[in-house]
Amino acid sequence: MPRTGVRPSIAHFVLDSPPSLSIVAAVPDFFTLDDLAAWTAPLSTLSPPARLAVIGDPIGHSKSPQMHNPALRACGIDAQYVRVRIPAGSVAQAFRLFAGRGFTGVNVTIPHKFEALEAVDVLDPQARRLGAVNTVAVRDGRLHGFNSDGPGFLRSVKEAFGVEVPDLRVLILGAGGGAGRAVAVQCALEKCPRLILVNRTPEKAESLVHELKASGSVTHVTAVPWDDESLRGVLRDADLVVNGTSLGMKPADPPLLPPASLEARHRVFDMVYRADGQMTHLGAAAREAGAAYIDGATLLLHQGAISFEHWFHMPAPLEAMRAGLRAALLS
Repeated sequence: MPRTGVRPSIAHFVLDSPPSLSIVAAVPDFFTLDDLAAWTAPLSTLSPPARLAVIGDPIGHSKSPQMHNPALRACGIDAQYVRVRIPAGSVAQAFRLFAGRGFTGVNVTIPHKFEALEAVDVLDPQARRLGAVNTVAVRDGRLHGFNSDGPGFLRSVKEAFGVEVPDLRVLILGAGGGAGRAVAVQCALEKCPRLILVNRTPEKAESLVHELKASGSVTHVTAVPWDDESLRGVLRDADLVVNGTSLGMKPADPPLLPPASLEARHRVFDMVYRADGQMTHLGAAAREAGAAYIDGATLLLHQGAISFEHWFHMPAPLEAMRAGLRAALLS
């Protein structure tokens, strides 16, 4: 439901009032690698038991527990989802500890997605193509690595805009690595009619262009410089604008696009969201132009649903997850 004063075309992920939910008993904001290694109270004595986690550094801001714990309750699964701060260089150690402690799965966020790629036992072909792992399922003691960035992006676009990616000309800001790269590869695999890559380091975007052309996944892919003149030019040939950078999470972050360059016909997908529930600069620009817009909370929801499906081999209770995430964004 849009916020008061936001045009109906703006799909901003908040509610007028939080849903009635039973919230999991209070636990620390996050646990640490030492907690996981020692396996002492309170981590080892949680009820329901800790069986799922999200790792990153920092990690205390993550809304994933508020999304996944309602899903576990809705499905009658006796497990709890927690945050664990893991320092760079310790992902493989953490994964082995999770497996040894009886965990079912782990989500992976910044800065560990590339390290996780090398730390799993079995790598899903999609994750290999997208170049990162953000979901791990523990099966018979072996670590299976998946990537939900690309598939979550496809589901989010369909839900928010009512169209499929193969029908859209896509411009991606920050296509050189991370989620932006994953979305670029996914768009190429979907054979969108035009793919425009923009990155602060032009060499990274050019390298990805060569890679995609060599793979035969897409026929019309280009890289353009990140400057106002170039962006104004390519925006005329784009239907969907994607922010794959981390810019937008902080109020002081600079704008991504030239002023008044968006049009009402554009669809705008911001892969980040503000922890305080406020709209990003890109969202404000989309609202000013009358363009349809969603922020990264929608992507987080669908990524979470895909993770749930990998862990439990059953459909995710999407509405329970949506309600939990909305409530978390209001708190």
